[in-house]
Amino acid sequence: MTSPNRSQTLTFLRRGQPVTLHHVPPQRTLLEVLREDLALTATKEGCGEGDCGACTVVLGEAVDGQLQYRAINSCIRLAHSVDGMAVFTAEDIGSTPTASSPANGLHPAQEAMVRCHGSQCGFCTPGFVMSLFGMYQNSQGGHHISREQAQADLSGNLCRCTGYRPILDAAQQMGSLPLPAGCAVDVAATLAALQRLRGPKKKALEPKPYLRPTRLHTLLQLRASHPKAQLVAGCTDVGLWVTKLHQRFEQVLDLTATRELRRVETYPHHIAIGAAVSLTEAYAALVLERPQLKTFAQRFAGLPVRNSGTLGGNVANGSPIGDSMPLLIALGANVVLMRWDQKRGAPAHRELRLEDLYTGYRSNVMRPDEILAWVKVPRPAKPAAHAPTLPPQAPAAAGLEGAAFDCMRVYKISKRFDDDISAVCLAIQIRVQDGRVAQASIGVGGVAATPVRARQLEAALLGQTWNADTVQQGMAALRAEFQPISDMRASATYRRTVLGNLLQRFWLESQGAVAINLEDMGTTTLEALA
Repeated sequence: MTSPNRSQTLTFLRRGQPVTLHHVPPQRTLLEVLREDLALTATKEGCGEGDCGACTVVLGEAVDGQLQYRAINSCIRLAHSVDGMAVFTAEDIGSTPTASSPANGLHPAQEAMVRCHGSQCGFCTPGFVMSLFGMYQNSQGGHHISREQAQADLSGNLCRCTGYRPILDAAQQMGSLPLPAGCAVDVAATLAALQRLRGPKKKALEPKPYLRPTRLHTLLQLRASHPKAQLVAGCTDVGLWVTKLHQRFEQVLDLTATRELRRVETYPHHIAIGAAVSLTEAYAALVLERPQLKTFAQRFAGLPVRNSGTLGGNVANGSPIGDSMPLLIALGANVVLMRWDQKRGAPAHRELRLEDLYTGYRSNVMRPDEILAWVKVPRPAKPAAHAPTLPPQAPAAAGLEGAAFDCMRVYKISKRFDDDISAVCLAIQIRVQDGRVAQASIGVGGVAATPVRARQLEAALLGQTWNADTVQQGMAALRAEFQPISDMRASATYRRTVLGNLLQRFWLESQGAVAINLEDMGTTTLEALA
């Protein structure tokens, strides 16, 4: 048992009222608090890994004067990370009986599931309902939700009974159902209550087991004084250390409340994504300038994981099968590392290429007092005035001899299309000028101890005529460059074979081939395959 001095008070809103719990250890999960401390057992524990979505709840947070709703997995979310937020569970969204209205009123997300027969065994149902609730709140009452949006937003919830069709039906129908009295969220009152929770706080530098500073200089000072504290930036991986490895932390340093790191900043030649920016927001910024990344962005885990996890955390974690890093390597991203310079009494920083961050399996060049603060991603080059204008998602197309064009794709191979971990990830960006490869930048995941740049393939392509012969030579170079392992996701032989095949696919797409990816099959076909 954790001693009282290694625990602290947690306060959040539920049904508009503050809930305060004392002596909550730093490694306690939100799911444990809900089920064991508050007896809110509608929220289920399924996988304990953030994969199945049975534990989904919705967080409400004040952002720029608005109430922002995010569906997240409570099983891997550390409880103290929701301090000062509003938490909505399946028990909170319906109306409760009163003297004037004795019947329970179902929220449209619940009523739609009933009417569409979206529940069978029922174990996954509360998680689906909460994802639907988040969708309802973020779409101003569930109106105009397309089948594609429903499938994307529900990709983090798994069901073994219904085949998903009735649940997708419920997502599209809930906007047409009435909202019973008592089910509507009082946004103004909730924002006011959240503001009150942000009242006088103890000094951030005071020693506590769970540290969640709001300013960058404080974060850096805390990192300097507590270099052994477990750093978290979303908990989607650290949460697994708690639920699966049963790790316990003497101290946790959470950077997700640091205001300066919650921004995406746009500059003439790059965008800077703060380490506390969620994966949802980070990928939205990338897709805004590169629309062809939309499908890949939606395949990075499910929405609840993307809502909790951060791009900075994914990069700093350095998993060899993390999907962000191959993409960022191909885009030429840099990382900015920061620390508190004790002699100067001011922040210090250094910048390096993302692929140079890693030294081995989940190890990197960061000092104990450093944090990864920013990911800097170059913006797409504007085409020259004489270059052909191509739609963002169009292939480079054949017949552009003498012209310059850019082609960028990223491919994820996994056993399950949605909500699964990659066996192989390949990101390719090339520039062809006068028929030859003028630039090539290629990132690979799942084939080495770290995410890597395919330097031999880049060398094999540069300066060569962009044709089938060059691609065949490139396929051989790519397959020979890495020695992947065999594991539960794929064999080494399969990975090497797929790497070459993906380069072939990239070539075909650059020449105008369409409908050669599973995502091109459309929502109806994918739903039938689920």
